[in-house]
Amino acid sequence: MMKSDDNASIDVESSAESKGKAPLIGNGKEKPNKLKKIMGVVDFVLRLAAIIAALAAAATMGTSDETATFFTQVFRIEASYDDVPTFTFFVIAMSIVAGYLVLSLMFSVITIIRPNFAIARILLFIFDIVVLALAAASAAAAAAIVYLAHNGNRSTNWQAICQQFGHFCQKVSGAVVTSFVAVVLLMLLVLLSGFNFILKKK
Repeated sequence: MMKSDDNASIDVESSAESKGKAPLIGNGKEKPNKLKKIMGVVDFVLRLAAIIAALAAAATMGTSDETATFFTQVFRIEASYDDVPTFTFFVIAMSIVAGYLVLSLMFSVITIIRPNFAIARILLFIFDIVVLALAAASAAAAAAIVYLAHNGNRSTNWQAICQQFGHFCQKVSGAVVTSFVAVVLLMLLVLLSGFNFILKKK
């Protein structure tokens, strides 16, 4: 009879210990999921901000146009973004970036609803890197042309044109600055995805 009592007491203690440990395990699983949902919301907000920046850069560059007159309006010279292939590439690249970010919002929403859906996160991570490279390349190329427009190059006898086309230079300069904002936001998105993968491994 003593043995049965001992076994019963052992079973009660083991069940009590298992009940005491169960909530701790559940809380440990809920915290990463909650953090992933927060990161998903941040990801969505960053994508919205990057869409605005990319669209603003493309629209500002695409509408940059100015006509300057010389010698009492006898000669008229027009400066437009499509006169420079680099600026044309810039408008196309920023439009592609904005279009991709709009499409990526659907996957971003999926990561908020289902934080453990790994396929969506992997696809976003890969395409974010590709789009980041495209945005950075177009922004850097346009920045080089804008620098020449402001300062010229004495070695090659390239004259600065911003004294004659001030409004045009202001618009293209603003477009380049806005594009770099989009590049920074894309970098944050890539870093956020990388941190999410590290969190998943832990």
